[in-house]
Amino acid sequence: MSFQDQLGQIQQKLSEYQLDGWLIYNFRGCNPFATKILEMTAGKLSSRRYFYYIPASGVPQKLVHSIEQYDLDHLPGDKTIYNTWKSLHDGVKKILTGVNTVCMEYSPNNDIPYLSKVDAGTVEFIRSFNVNIISSGDIVQYFEARWTDEQYAEAQDTANILLRTVDKAFSFIGDRLRNGTTVTEYDVQRLIMDEFDRNNLTTYAPANCSVNGNGANPHYDPSAEQSAAIKKGDYILIDWWAKKKKPAAVYADFTWVGFAGEEIPKKYQEVFDIVKGSRDAAVEYLVKEMKAGRKIRGCDVDDVTRKYIEKNGYGQFFVHRTGHNIGEEVHGNGAHIDNFETMDVREIIPETCFSIEPGIYLPGEFGIRLEIDVYISKTKEVILLGDTYQKEIVKIQC
Repeated sequence: MSFQDQLGQIQQKLSEYQLDGWLIYNFRGCNPFATKILEMTAGKLSSRRYFYYIPASGVPQKLVHSIEQYDLDHLPGDKTIYNTWKSLHDGVKKILTGVNTVCMEYSPNNDIPYLSKVDAGTVEFIRSFNVNIISSGDIVQYFEARWTDEQYAEAQDTANILLRTVDKAFSFIGDRLRNGTTVTEYDVQRLIMDEFDRNNLTTYAPANCSVNGNGANPHYDPSAEQSAAIKKGDYILIDWWAKKKKPAAVYADFTWVGFAGEEIPKKYQEVFDIVKGSRDAAVEYLVKEMKAGRKIRGCDVDDVTRKYIEKNGYGQFFVHRTGHNIGEEVHGNGAHIDNFETMDVREIIPETCFSIEPGIYLPGEFGIRLEIDVYISKTKEVILLGDTYQKEIVKIQC
């Protein structure tokens, strides 16, 4: 949908949130939300500041430098041109006359660094005109983080390819162990990446296979130079993510765990059950709250998983947020499931996707993370990507 088509929706949202308008600011690409939402030319680096003000009702206002005065001509609205710093100040005063409250890509206390794209000096500058600034965090999601129907359908297809891929990865480990052939974390990583190529998928970074204590490092990365061998009796964590090789494709992202043997150690099973319980509790909470029509924030869902794990005695070993938004980047720009690393008070809105991936990490022993992807439909139905999800530890026959 073009910006011209979205303008009415933006103004409707501004009215719903009781805002006078949305002041979009950019300088040398500092605000990627502005670049995408305003449909700026790909690769163009604006060397001068520009402002685009969208009022809740009425005509948008552009403020552009004289040497880049045509850069916003593809957008609707009246144009004011500045060149000196004094005329910049006059221009901002002009477009904000009579305005009391605007939203900008700003996060109080930088609580949500993904969103905080307007520098402190610019915030001070706008406030000098007696204009109150609040975060655009909820508003911007509607026009940057929502998936199209096509993206959703393709993500479901990608998810099922990924799930078939992990089956192959665990089978590969078992085959090697039964044959007495050395198999390493890196070998598993390469198999997964080869499957991505065969299925026309791409990713920003290679998949991860972590064995035993390496799995207790949430961002461990095997490589050709540093990779542990997998042996009978080992704990195995596989984290893998990809999207289709096409414009506007969105990611699917999963984590599963397995054990090289038939008899699951008691402690491993205990921790698995706790992580699984916390994951499923989050989904149940989402379903209940969505059906009730209540507003759900990312931080609220994080609280559910974290309290479950804390209640079962492993709270200190859950060392990251519960999940992240998913979009064209695997860590997208919508609401994250987080009240730990940040307090993400953004609302979880329809047509967005995010991971639920609680984990328990026991240094020197193992780590268990169970990651699923949750999509909220237009009608607020809670849908999981893929035709299955992990319910039991994968037993690798060896």
